[in-house]
Amino acid sequence: MSLTELKKALKEKTVTFGTEKTLKMLKSGKAKQVFIASNCPEDVKNTITHYAKFNNVSVIALDIPNDEIGLTCKKPFSISVLCY
Repeated sequence: MSLTELKKALKEKTVTFGTEKTLKMLKSGKAKQVFIASNCPEDVKNTITHYAKFNNVSVIALDIPNDEIGLTCKKPFSISVLCY
């Protein structure tokens, strides 16, 4: 998946960063779309996709690693999972 959808979400929506906060959003039904980095750990991917399927939320697996996502989001840290 290209970076264009992520950039579009960053401009238009309120984005939540991090695995724990994303899981809270998924469990509460507030998440609409989830982005996952290419080097995200498998156990995290499995947990996110499980809750996303349960709540009918689309999961986009990006082709870029977490450090590039952090740079794209203008954050000084790596980001493996984010949602809006």
